[in-house]
Parts: sequence; C-alpha cells; structure tokens
Amino acid sequence: MELKIGLTGRADALVTSDKTAAACGSGSLPVFGTPFLLALMEEATCNSLEGRLEDGRSSVGVSMEVQHSAASPVGIKVWAESELTKIDGKMLTFTVTAYDEAGVIGTASITRCIIRSESFVARCNAKLISSK
Repeated sequence: MELKIGLTGRADALVTSDKTAAACGSGSLPVFGTPFLLALMEEATCNSLEGRLEDGRSSVGVSMEVQHSAASPVGIKVWAESELTKIDGKMLTFTVTAYDEAGVIGTASITRCIIRSESFVARCNAKLISSK
C-alpha cells in the first residue's frame, strides 16, 4: 500500500431536496447546499485513499478551502474528482474539482491527516468523561 502524488478519487451524488441549502440551514434556496458539496469533495479524497492506508489507520479532514462557484438544482447529477498533490509526513493535500451536468460547480484544497483510528477515537471519547 503506497501513497503517491497523483492518486485520484471520485464521488457521485444526485441533488435531492434533502441536500439543499434550505434543508440544512445554509441558506433558503432549493439548490445544492455548500455543506453537501464539501461532504462530496471529502468523500472523493477518502475514495482516493481506499485500500492504501495501513490496517488500523484512517484519515481525517483538517483543513478545507472551498469555492462554491455555481448553483445546482434538485434533480441534477453532481460529482467530485480529487487528486493527491502533496504529501508532508502524515499530512495529505488534495486538489478537488466538483461538477454538475452543466460544468464546474466548485473547487477546493483539502488537507487530511493520517491517524491511528483506535487511539484517535479513544481521545475523542475521553472528552465525554472529562466534560462531566
């Protein structure tokens, strides 16, 4: 399992009424919501890593710079394509472009960090104990 510059991933979705800006509170219009665009873009980056991380490892998003440049109506197909463009130790940076059937709808730079799954979740869950 090797990580290398140029790895690609893709994620596809259909814009439905539950994926609109109005549905998630990021606006009032019945168009593909930016939070769902970001989720689609992150899914593409995760898909590019599928089967390439050591057992017991995963990755988490740590930095996102997103431009949502065009609206997509309910009923249209959308997809995101990612490419791994930088590896800095456990930090991985991806360039992502999202499309609908009419063209580009957004771009992003997303950085993910490779983590040890079990210890990451344990540290997260420890907050429940310390917050009581």
